Amino acid sequence: MRSSPGFNMFLFLSLAFALQSLGSGQIMQTIFDDYYDSTATTQCLVEPGSLMYGGGVILNPEFIHGTSAWTVFGQGATELRISHTNNRFMVARNRKRPSDSFSQKVQLEKGMFYAFSAWVQVGQGSETVAVVFRTRDGEFVRGGSVVAKQGCWSLLKGGIAANSSSPADVLFESKNISTEIWVDNVALQPFSKKQWRNHQEESIEKVRKSTVRFQITSVNERGLGVGGANVLIKQTKPGFPFGCGMNFHILESSGYQNWFASRFRYTTFTNAMKWYSTEAKQGQENYTIADAMLKFAHDNNISIRGHNVFWDNQKYQPDWVKTLAPDDLRKAAEKRINSVVSRYAGELIAWDVVNENMHFSFFEDNLGENASSMYYSTAYKLDPTPRMFLNEYNTIEYSGDEKASPGNYKKRLQEIFSYPGNEDIPAGIGVQGHFGTGQPNLAYMRSSLDILATTGVPIWLTEVSVDPGANQAQYLEDVLREAYSHPGVEGIIMFAGPMYAGFNSTALADMNFNNTLAGDVVDKLIQEWRSEDLEARTDEGGFFSTTLLHGEYEITITDPISNSSSISRFEVTRDSFRKIYHFHI
Repeated sequence: MRSSPGFNMFLFLSLAFALQSLGSGQIMQTIFDDYYDSTATTQCLVEPGSLMYGGGVILNPEFIHGTSAWTVFGQGATELRISHTNNRFMVARNRKRPSDSFSQKVQLEKGMFYAFSAWVQVGQGSETVAVVFRTRDGEFVRGGSVVAKQGCWSLLKGGIAANSSSPADVLFESKNISTEIWVDNVALQPFSKKQWRNHQEESIEKVRKSTVRFQITSVNERGLGVGGANVLIKQTKPGFPFGCGMNFHILESSGYQNWFASRFRYTTFTNAMKWYSTEAKQGQENYTIADAMLKFAHDNNISIRGHNVFWDNQKYQPDWVKTLAPDDLRKAAEKRINSVVSRYAGELIAWDVVNENMHFSFFEDNLGENASSMYYSTAYKLDPTPRMFLNEYNTIEYSGDEKASPGNYKKRLQEIFSYPGNEDIPAGIGVQGHFGTGQPNLAYMRSSLDILATTGVPIWLTEVSVDPGANQAQYLEDVLREAYSHPGVEGIIMFAGPMYAGFNSTALADMNFNNTLAGDVVDKLIQEWRSEDLEARTDEGGFFSTTLLHGEYEITITDPISNSSSISRFEVTRDSFRKIYHFHI
């Protein structure tokens, strides 16, 4: 809804002054809805989508009052335009530099997360438009980007984590200075860490748990409910896959084996299945290590993600592959994919088919632009059991990497899986999640997951790690909680482990397999994300209700009269909400 033309400008400017005088924490507590808006779309709309958070701390976010509260940034010019539907929006034109646009100054508060959104388009063609925060010291920090098009509006969603309290300019950027940048419905909403955590917990209650009902009936009394029956429920396997990378050291150390098997039921072999590991010399395949690791995993009921069939980075090809002529490379690659996928057919839950396909293009450069698409087709034909993943870095952890932005990720996903014959392949979105020593930008991470989730394709964090630093354990916990709480995420694998096995960057245990602080965090979350044993007693009709984390369970029912017991098994999933489980004694 647009405000009436008779809006008093004096009142507007007074409100603007009052908002700037308040701290952002006061603003979000007193005026704006502080609930995170998970709205996301990658559709390009004829009219801009709705404004989020009432604009948050952005003044005049819909440009109803012209250019009030906005200033020209850099060179070039800005102007207000009105569409044929009477919608007002801002335009940056005659730009001389990528950052020439318009801006508004906001006050960032240390430790706060700021969720950003705006609707953008460009004056011609199709160009990447980013939101940028210019800090007090002159640093330009990207908060997210979108590929905008001429003739329709795209949602630019992102965010920033404030590492200090300081003013900042919010502006827009496009590398193609010949294009106009059009913007409408700009929002920047601050959240405290407590509010952020509260939203995580609310989301977990909705997406990781289900309220279910049980009825215990008597076989001998025509299905009558058994009142007063004692029930014990134990979770036997969590429903959310949470695992850890594994390397060849697992084969030589019982300590490593015990450490791993006592914690994790999902893994990825860090290197053992890669081409350079299984065929270091042409024609001499050796799967000894990978086979032994697979046996250990299966013996301990550990599911495996296959990593990887190919790696598109030239640096990580076997040395002999780098010098092959195109025809010889095609033959070698065909032999490789047939060998590794056929060997482990039916043994894996996923394959990273062409690793880091958005940053690198070794196979495309040598074999044609559809090389990766064809390898996904081949892998699926050889083994239709696993989900076939793209696997990329910087999509959720670093907003400055345009190549791997969520929008570009979705575009690449569509290119591969819309290739003729690939439409029915079960696709997966793999985002690695390698975080540095600074505070993770959870606002950008969440917005990126929101955008990726619009595909409807399962998202896994595939290689989570956090660089060493004073706050490593806390930052690791922040990232893991953020991923676990997001409804689009269906699994997490960390590339971490004991120092004994060479995991020195994100070490979970020392040389003697004693926990580091990061290891304590992981053990805490493993326990937290499992249901505790539950004891209950049925009512007169033989019923009782409870809320359980998703997963597999064992239920022991004890007859109140005979004191005899029976054991059954059941599973709770997202589809179990308000389901009634019937058991007989």
